Amino acid sequence: MSAIDVQARLAELAAEASVCTACKLCDQRTQAVFADGSPTADLMFIGEGPGQHEDEQGLPFVGRGGQLLNRLLDGVGMKREDVYIANVVKCRPPRNRDPQPDEIEACKHFLADQIRLVDPAVVMTMGNFSTKLLLKTQTGITRMRGMVVPWWGRVVIPTFHPAAALRNGEKMVATMQGDFELAAQTIAEHQRAPEPPAADPSAEPEQLGLFG
Repeated sequence: MSAIDVQARLAELAAEASVCTACKLCDQRTQAVFADGSPTADLMFIGEGPGQHEDEQGLPFVGRGGQLLNRLLDGVGMKREDVYIANVVKCRPPRNRDPQPDEIEACKHFLADQIRLVDPAVVMTMGNFSTKLLLKTQTGITRMRGMVVPWWGRVVIPTFHPAAALRNGEKMVATMQGDFELAAQTIAEHQRAPEPPAADPSAEPEQLGLFG
C-alpha cells in the first residue's frame, strides 16, 4: 500500500471514529481524538485515552504532557511530525478514569488498523495501561520500562506516561529520555538491517488476536 493510500485509509478511519457510538464514551465527548503525526512513521506512541485538553483540541498529548513529549523527541533529534501518536481509546473516559473492558473492545479495531497501516518499527507504550494491554502482562511499568520486547514483527519499548513524569520530576524525565534514546537507536539499527520478507497479508493484528 502506498503512503497516499495509507493516509487516505487513516483519514477514513478517523472519520468513522468521529461518529462512532459503539460504547458509552461517545455520550460525553467533545470530539473523538484519533491520532497525530506521520502515517509513515518508524516510531509510534500509544497512550491510554484522551484527557480534557485532548478532548477539547482533538489531538493526542497536548498541554503540558504534549510539551514534555515534544521536549523528549527533540532530545533525540525528532519532531512530533516525524512520529505517530495514538491512544487505546479515542474518546475521553469520564474524570480520566481507565478505559473499561467493553470500551476497549468497541474501540480496539481502530488501534489495530492504525498499527497495521502505519507499520512502525518501534512502538512506545506510555504508562501502565497501554503497556499491560499490548504486551498482555501484569508487570508494572517501573519494571517494564526500557525493555525491548519483540512484538508482531516489530518491537515495543515501554516508557513512563508523560503525566507521571510531570508529577515525579526531572529524575523520571531523565529516565524517559534514556528510553527515547533507546528507541532512536533501535530504529537506526532497523533501518540498517536487510529488508525482511514480505509479511503475510492475512496475518493482520486483529486476526492475530493482538489485544486478546
